[in-house]
Amino acid sequence: MEEQQVCLVIEDDSDIRGLITAVLSRAGFKVLAVGSGAEGKAAAAAAGATLSLITLDLGLPDIDGRDLSLELRKLSPAPLLFLTARAEDDDVLAGLAAGAAAYLTKPFLPSTLRETALKLTRVQPGARI
Repeated sequence: MEEQQVCLVIEDDSDIRGLITAVLSRAGFKVLAVGSGAEGKAAAAAAGATLSLITLDLGLPDIDGRDLSLELRKLSPAPLLFLTARAEDDDVLAGLAAGAAAYLTKPFLPSTLRETALKLTRVQPGARI
């Protein structure tokens, strides 16, 4: 039996965090959801290599998401999926340069989030995790 993949969600807006958690849970992930950069860093340190994916909001109240991504990269090899309202080309390029495997702008379609998460974790849509 395959082990359930774990996703760490770092998002300060509780409504968006709830939506991301619901979408990823329905896609078969075990979701660890936190509301700040400090909590995200602690959760990543605790989970380490067991993480399959990290979703990261760039506009966190306690740390810039790009700075946090550099810290997370030291703690886990999991792909980073940036979910942010920052939609300018320069923002996307800076996010990718900071280590994002993918970059989705808010608002996003739940189906797009699901498909991107599954692609990043190499699980085909429709497959059971």
